[in-house]
Amino acid sequence: MNEILKIIIGICVLVLGIPIGYFLAKFTKEELKQGKFWFQLIIIFSLIWAILSLIFKNDAILFGLLFIAIVTSMSLKNSVRKIYK
Repeated sequence: MNEILKIIIGICVLVLGIPIGYFLAKFTKEELKQGKFWFQLIIIFSLIWAILSLIFKNDAILFGLLFIAIVTSMSLKNSVRKIYK
């Protein structure tokens, strides 16, 4: 029961990463344009380390890295939409 509660809370925090990413993209347009390559690199490394933490069964690091990947990817996705409109 305790593990299920931790996973539910972790998933809720991950879902909150979507609006946070859009919010950050709205206020950091210049940084997103200049650092697009580095943000993509952060997403890739976060996903790789998240898979490794899943293998090693470390939930805290897994959810933290997935949160970073979600926020960064939502920020980039939103900034790309605004650039091409």
